[in-house]
Amino acid sequence: MTVKPLDATSTIAAQDFAEAHRRLLADRSIQFDLPRSDPAELPAWLVDFVTAIWPLLKVTFLIALAGAALYFLYLIARRAMGAKWPWDRKPAEDEAEAWRPGEAPARQLLGEADALAAAGLYSEAAHLLLFRSIEDIDARRPDLVRPALTSRDIAALPAIPDRPRSAFLMIAMLVERSLFAARPLAAADWRDCRAAYEEFAFADGWRG
Repeated sequence: MTVKPLDATSTIAAQDFAEAHRRLLADRSIQFDLPRSDPAELPAWLVDFVTAIWPLLKVTFLIALAGAALYFLYLIARRAMGAKWPWDRKPAEDEAEAWRPGEAPARQLLGEADALAAAGLYSEAAHLLLFRSIEDIDARRPDLVRPALTSRDIAALPAIPDRPRSAFLMIAMLVERSLFAARPLAAADWRDCRAAYEEFAFADGWRG
C-alpha cells in the first residue's frame, strides 16, 4: 500500500491545528489539571486515644464474640430438647406468653393449692387457682373483668389468647361443676385442674 505525501492543503491544516492547540493550552481560563489535596491527618490526641484503648476494644470484641457463641450453643441445646427457635415463634404465642404469670408466684400458688388438696379439699384448691387466675387477668387488663361476668364469660372474652383461655376454661368448668352441681371435686379432678394451670404457667408447657 502506497502512502501519498501530504499536499500543501494538508500541511497548512496540520499547522493550523497545532497553532489552535497551542492557543488552547495557553488559555488560563481553561483548567486542565485537577487540584490535588492531601488527605487530612487525624488529630494527634485522637490517634493517642485510639492507641490507648485499642487493647480494651480487642478484649471487648472477643468477649462479645464468645457471648454470641455461647448464646447460639444455648439455643441449639434448647432446640435439641424440643424448644422452638426464637425466630420461629408466632405472634399469637408471643401474645399468649405475655399472659403467663411469673414462675415464683405461680409455684407459690400451687403450693397453697396443693396444701388444700393434701387435706382432701380438692374443690377449694381448684377454686383458689380460679380466683388467683381472675386476679391475674384483672391485673393485666383492669378494664376487662367486670363484677357481673361469670368465669365462663371471662373465658369467652376475645382479648384473652387461646392458650391461657384453654387453661382458665378447664379450671372454671371444674369449679362451676363443684359449685352448681353440688358435687365436690375428686382427686382426679384436681389433677386435671392442676395440670391445666401448670401447662400454661410454666415454660415447660410451651414446648412443642
